[in-house]
Amino acid sequence: MPIPGHVDPVPVPRARTARADGRIDLVGLSKAEIREALEAAGLDARQAKLRAKQIWHWIYNRGATDFAAMTDIAKAQHPWLAERFVVGRPDVVVEQVSTDGTRKWLLKTPDGHDYEMVFIPDADRGTLCVSSQVGCTLNCRFCHTGTMRLVRNLEPAEIVGQVMLARDSLGEWPSQPDGRMLSNIVMMGMGEPLYNFDNVRDALKIVMDGDGLGLSRRRITLSTSGVVPMMARAGEEIGVNLAVSLHAVTKEVRDEIVPLNRKYGIDELLAACAAYPGANNARRITFEYVMLKDKNDSDEDARELVRLIRKYKLPAKVNLIPFNPWPGAPYECSDEVRVRRFSEIVFEAGISAPVRRPRGRDIMAACGQLKSAAEKKSRAELDRIAEEKQAALAD
Repeated sequence: MPIPGHVDPVPVPRARTARADGRIDLVGLSKAEIREALEAAGLDARQAKLRAKQIWHWIYNRGATDFAAMTDIAKAQHPWLAERFVVGRPDVVVEQVSTDGTRKWLLKTPDGHDYEMVFIPDADRGTLCVSSQVGCTLNCRFCHTGTMRLVRNLEPAEIVGQVMLARDSLGEWPSQPDGRMLSNIVMMGMGEPLYNFDNVRDALKIVMDGDGLGLSRRRITLSTSGVVPMMARAGEEIGVNLAVSLHAVTKEVRDEIVPLNRKYGIDELLAACAAYPGANNARRITFEYVMLKDKNDSDEDARELVRLIRKYKLPAKVNLIPFNPWPGAPYECSDEVRVRRFSEIVFEAGISAPVRRPRGRDIMAACGQLKSAAEKKSRAELDRIAEEKQAALAD
């Protein structure tokens, strides 16, 4: 089997996807890029600098999508801006709400590709699970997304747009740092973020910008399956919390369930974790560990996990994830007694090992379950669902 997946994900610079109407989407552009776009459209440098600052504030602090709402910009300039630019949002195909309050959106890119995002509310926080790619190239055998082919990388506008759309849905404009439901972001949706490094970095810079969406880097976690060469750059250029999809402690098992291990092995991966910039006891590295019955859940596996963490002197937390089933999955979830015993062994060694409570299973929104519903429904059926939703809202 080719490693790491269906498609060799060597990053190749590509121009951003042009809109059919020729307008430029300002979401996902840096302040400097907005200014440059305004200058290229005909504004002089001084006016472009002022307008870029104003537009940035309206987009990321006020959530405005219409230039007519930008009251400190001259009304006469609104049509000129609207003719050349747009403040976009991902197109929502389907939105689902779980019995536990978890929300999942099936979204569509301007060129017709589908991807998903999930919002998980808790008593003291609300976490948005953001996708970085349409599909995935890693083929992790326990993961539903891994059964898809990689279609393409998501662009900064499409990544930031997920956060903007969630804010719209939660009614959290104007942006404010305190008291908001959307308090945390995890790059754990569809795709491998480190195989879309530049776009993820640029998007998260906007999310973390104090004049932008204003989320602290301590409230953002990037999850990787172990793209070792990019991990140091992630720490240096993005600087958010790191989560690593470990899932096994032996070469044989991890080669099977996380094929990327055949390229970057466990020892190489853990050495990169030990060198991750900023990792310390206050900012621990999170190891994700999905519990698979009779595969990676023995007492011996738990003890080996402890040994590896100690060997590399890692400031670590282990998230134990009960396997979330999906149609055709080749594994079963470990039973509750086995999961609890595994957790106890790790805890007794002085390493935090909480069991993550599954959320959104009934709408296939739980960890490892994301897969574009477009593969299961025809486009006509998706259009019908969207029309019915709009009709219901209008009633």
